[in-house]
Amino acid sequence: MIDKLNEIKRRWEELGRRLADYTAEPKEYVRLAKEYRRLEGIVRSFDRWQALEKDLQEHREIIEGGSNYDWELVELAKEELPQLTEQTDNLAEELKLLLLPPDANDERDIIMEIRAGTGGEEAGLFAGDLYRMYRRYADSKGWKTEILSSSPSELGGFKEIIFSISGDGVYSRLKYESGVHRVQRVPLTEASGRIHTSAATVAVMPEAEEVEVEIEAEDLRIDVYRSTGHGGQSVNTTDSAVRVTHLPTGLVVTCQDEKSQLKNKVKALKVLRARLYDKALQEQESKEAALRRQMVSSGDRSAKIRTYNYPQGRITDHRIKKTVYRLEEVMEGELEEFIEALRLADSAEQLAKLEV
Repeated sequence: MIDKLNEIKRRWEELGRRLADYTAEPKEYVRLAKEYRRLEGIVRSFDRWQALEKDLQEHREIIEGGSNYDWELVELAKEELPQLTEQTDNLAEELKLLLLPPDANDERDIIMEIRAGTGGEEAGLFAGDLYRMYRRYADSKGWKTEILSSSPSELGGFKEIIFSISGDGVYSRLKYESGVHRVQRVPLTEASGRIHTSAATVAVMPEAEEVEVEIEAEDLRIDVYRSTGHGGQSVNTTDSAVRVTHLPTGLVVTCQDEKSQLKNKVKALKVLRARLYDKALQEQESKEAALRRQMVSSGDRSAKIRTYNYPQGRITDHRIKKTVYRLEEVMEGELEEFIEALRLADSAEQLAKLEV
């Protein structure tokens, strides 16, 4: 492990020197800067661990030296040794997790799709609540959110909403959110006050570059039509809405949020590329499923992953059996507690596989 950490430190120092006077094209600079920031966390932890190791060794030498040192110093060393040992061991375990191979998609931006599931209008309202939760979380991280396509429901929610989130390490934080989210609460439409269960599905897809997913023009059918709003009324007087069908896979993407047909087409193709890239990832994960268990980062979009219980103010993540009673705060975007717990559980699972 020490050799690997020293290698990472040398690479981090080299990146620092290169970035100091880098004059090449911007995309390459951004790529190197992201790698520098990723390695920096490992290097800082390694430096702290080395300092603790040195301190621990000095304490042991004082205790073993005994008569060569003042008795008060020896007693102090004995007193501090257990806590120092625990800190060193904990940091060593943290370093093991940091050394796990990173997900190749972790630094990518994402496209997120939220769809109302069972529960009618209440499911649409919940889909809207989830969108606002993720948007507020993104805002708290300084990320940029852009709606690519939406289909509002009658009461102010969404039948479907597709949006992008861009920023540092977006996929690494939100990749665990794919699956079925279930809500238990009294719907606005329920006069008797009975608690109903509704659901919405969330899909998180790493955004793909054009060079990674080649889409041939002959594989597309592009239809244009007049966009509509609530109740079917016309929003625009021109045929600006776009429907893109990928003929080989049957994937269909529609976009009508922009008044410009060209802008809607660009957004639709962006979503299509992400879906095709995600489809390839899902197929790869299916092939590997027999070789490895996927407790946290499962690609199964039909799996129920989380329940939001409003009467009890409770949220439970079923994958890691974590429950918190801070529903209001979480719905306001305070997701970090869940995201960090999921990340650590996934890392621990990967580490356990490596040690078998």
